[in-house]
Amino acid sequence: MTDRDVDVLSRAPLFEALDEQGAKALRANVTEVRLARGQTLFNEGETGDRLYVVLEGKIKLTRTAPDGRENLLSVLGPSEMFGELSLFDPRPRTASAIAVTECRLAGLGHDDLRPWLTGHPEVAVQLLRALAQRLRKTNDVMADLVFTDVPGRVAKALLDLAERFGQPGEAGLHVHHDLTQEELAQLVGASRETVNKALADFAQRNWLRIEARAVVILDIDRLRKRSK
Repeated sequence: MTDRDVDVLSRAPLFEALDEQGAKALRANVTEVRLARGQTLFNEGETGDRLYVVLEGKIKLTRTAPDGRENLLSVLGPSEMFGELSLFDPRPRTASAIAVTECRLAGLGHDDLRPWLTGHPEVAVQLLRALAQRLRKTNDVMADLVFTDVPGRVAKALLDLAERFGQPGEAGLHVHHDLTQEELAQLVGASRETVNKALADFAQRNWLRIEARAVVILDIDRLRKRSK
């Protein structure tokens, strides 16, 4: 494991409450997983036996409706964790995990982690805090679907992606989200046509510039106001 990998892991909820000795002991149980773009790590309904931290790349969590429609729950990048729900509630996976880009993940088996947690309750607290934050975000998304129009949801999604993946540049904040138009539409719970219309309107107002699987945010204050 490289120094960069250690740094990425140290910022994950599972590791950030540990001192160096504890973190090193936990890293000894970690296995690396590599995924090609579009490759599925696990499917909704499968048995969950480990959690993951993204070391490099992006991964999406999705759910599929009975009629085949897909709902994109979230896009995760370096230091973000997923798969921990089944650690506390050992039922089948509630979502599928699919690589948006080439990915490297750190995997940790629940059987290795459960006995380890008994001696490190501060880690269990961090994991529960991460779950609580995810629940809050889910509640916000549900409220947005009811109370916020599609352009507002698009603005909010772009700001969330910018906060995690944005890179400042001369022209503005470059957000390489790596999502297709259809995936971006799934993320905000709207049709691709409606989302594209909102993006085109933002571009016409000079709030952003649209690029391939990316945007450059030119006026973040205007975008923030539109997201509310």
